[in-house]
Amino acid sequence: MKYGVLVAEDDSDIVELLSLYLESNGFAVYPAANGKEALSVLAKEDISVALVDIMMPEMNGYDFIRAARQSTDIPIIIISAKNLNVDRVLGLDIGADAYLTKPFDPLEVVAYVKAMLRRYCRMGRSENAAAATLRVGELEFDTEQYILKKNGETVPLTSVELKIMAKLMRNPGRVFTKAQLYECVNGEWYASDDNTMMVHISNIRAKIGDDTANPKYIKTIRGLGYKIESEL
Repeated sequence: MKYGVLVAEDDSDIVELLSLYLESNGFAVYPAANGKEALSVLAKEDISVALVDIMMPEMNGYDFIRAARQSTDIPIIIISAKNLNVDRVLGLDIGADAYLTKPFDPLEVVAYVKAMLRRYCRMGRSENAAAATLRVGELEFDTEQYILKKNGETVPLTSVELKIMAKLMRNPGRVFTKAQLYECVNGEWYASDDNTMMVHISNIRAKIGDDTANPKYIKTIRGLGYKIESEL
C-alpha cells in the first residue's frame, strides 16, 4: 500500500523535486496547483499527508487549510517562502501541524512526512492498553478512536494537538519539556522550536475552554514545560 501525499504548490519545479524524493521513498504523489484543486484532490483521493504552499493562485494555503480542517485531521505541513514568525504562528493556529520554510532540504521534508505519518497511523493504539479512556476533570480521551471530549462534546483538535493531549492525559501531574512533547509528536526526529509548541498549547487551551491567564487544565511550569493537573 502506498500512502498518498498531496502536494499543493504552484511552482512546477518544486512539485517535480518533491515528487522525485517522495516517490523514491514509496509514496504516491498527488499534485495541485492551487487551493481549489487541492480540495478537489483531497475529496477524491486517499490522502494521508498534505504539503501545502501558502502563496498560491485562486485559493491560498491558509484558506485551503481552513477548508480542509472542516473534514479531515490528516497531518498538514506548510512549506512556504514566508518566514516571519507571524506567518508560522498563523499557519499553526489555523490547523497546520508543522511549518517549513523555503529553500528546503527535500530529505528533511521526507523525514517530516514519515514522522507525521508514523504517529498519525499509530493513533488509536493505546500506549497503555489497560486504559482505553483517559479522564481528567471534564475531559475524556478515547485512546481507541483518538477523540477528546469535554462534557460529552467532541473537541475538534488537530492530529498534533491530539497527540499532545494524549501524552499529557496519560501522565497527569507529570511535567513534560517542550522537547519531550515534540518527541511524542514526531518520534525521534523533531524540531525544537519553542514558539511552535507554545502555539499548539495555546490552541488546545482555546478549544477546551481553558483560561489562558489562569488555566485549569494545562499548566505552564516556567523554565520546564507543561503538565495537566491530576486533580481538579
